[in-house]
Amino acid sequence: MTALERIRQYVTDSVSVPVADDSDIFELGLVDSLYGLQLVSFVEQEFEITVDGDDLDISNFCSIAALNAFVTAKCAAGL
Repeated sequence: MTALERIRQYVTDSVSVPVADDSDIFELGLVDSLYGLQLVSFVEQEFEITVDGDDLDISNFCSIAALNAFVTAKCAAGL
């Protein structure tokens, strides 16, 4: 399963509705800031990366596509 597929499955399972990859899940009201923390924990554990303070920008976590781009970049950098 690709990173995108794993992220999509996690988000879809969490919100219990289909979500387009580029839909802003916060703007749609599907999740709140507490869920943002859960996303951070999920990507750190699932992809064995570290999310630093500088990474805690809503634009990295607002959609499946954004989260996939963030994870891909962190993994490529070996962080």
